[in-house]
Amino acid sequence: MLTKKNNPEGRMRFLEHLGELRTRIIRTLIAIAFAGVAGWILYPLILDFILQPYCDTLDRDCTLRVDEPLEGLNTRFMVAAYSGIILAFPVILWQFWKFVSPGLHRNEKRHGIIMVGFGASLFAFGCYLAFATLPRALSFLVTIGGTDLVTEFRAKAYITFIIKMMLAFGIGFQLPVVLITLQRLSLLQYETLRRQWRYAVVIIVIVVAVITPSGDPISLLALAIPMYALYEFSILYGWLRKRKLIKAKSYA
Repeated sequence: MLTKKNNPEGRMRFLEHLGELRTRIIRTLIAIAFAGVAGWILYPLILDFILQPYCDTLDRDCTLRVDEPLEGLNTRFMVAAYSGIILAFPVILWQFWKFVSPGLHRNEKRHGIIMVGFGASLFAFGCYLAFATLPRALSFLVTIGGTDLVTEFRAKAYITFIIKMMLAFGIGFQLPVVLITLQRLSLLQYETLRRQWRYAVVIIVIVVAVITPSGDPISLLALAIPMYALYEFSILYGWLRKRKLIKAKSYA
């Protein structure tokens, strides 16, 4: 059994990792807070942007209903908070990369900016794809209840739905970032991903069904198909990386 006396070095490394994790979390929260202030200031523009799928679906007056005196204030706070997460996502990725980079080889640490840019681009594209599919998803959800129902969304419910959809797509598109990082840390091999592709399909569909708030088939397919394509991309990356390492060893 390891104790503090006979294993001081290992215990010190563990404490250093905890300190590093705390530092990264604090910096992430600060970035989200500053981005949230920007979201508060830009609230009118963000609200107009969020309302667009609703207007496209109804093709008429698309104002949102507020039932409580504080709902307008709470809605603005909510939009600012979610906007902070979305706007600060590149910083969140960078802090994640800086936390895991000590476990990488020296020559792989230099790829941090590329990985962060790759992940941020995927997040932005995921948010865009969610927004592009929202009119169809909303049309499905509005019409499936029948023509006797009058559509008039509450502000908090509608905005929460829209932003959660965008976050679900953006986070779902981070799958290759996670899989590539695990391969770089030698915690996962591309051969394992290739063998388990059938299970991956099932897991991706289940995860998408859980994280997308709409539950409609349009959104499910719009996220599940690209996620599996990104899964295959991670396998291709691992294969190319292994070939490169084998070639480098052969020349050494």
